[in-house]
Amino acid sequence: NIPEATSRAIERGTDLRQPEVSIAMRYLMDQGWITSRESKAESKGRPVKIYELSKPITDIMDSIEKEKKKEATNQLAMIQKLRDYIG
Repeated sequence: NIPEATSRAIERGTDLRQPEVSIAMRYLMDQGWITSRESKAESKGRPVKIYELSKPITDIMDSIEKEKKKEATNQLAMIQKLRDYIG
């Protein structure tokens, strides 16, 4: 519901730890669904990563749905092969 979020805000909003957020963000970036940039921290320390969607959420949801349907079809085909093998 917001145009962009820092990794810290994502941690708080999702109740995930920093390593889990990093893994998730890396996956989302690999899919081409988000982009990131760095912003200098207000105080000394590491820059803050800011993430934003690079595609509309509806396109992302369509991609997820397509992938899950493909996985389900593959699993059903494997079960049918097992049935054919057994019977």
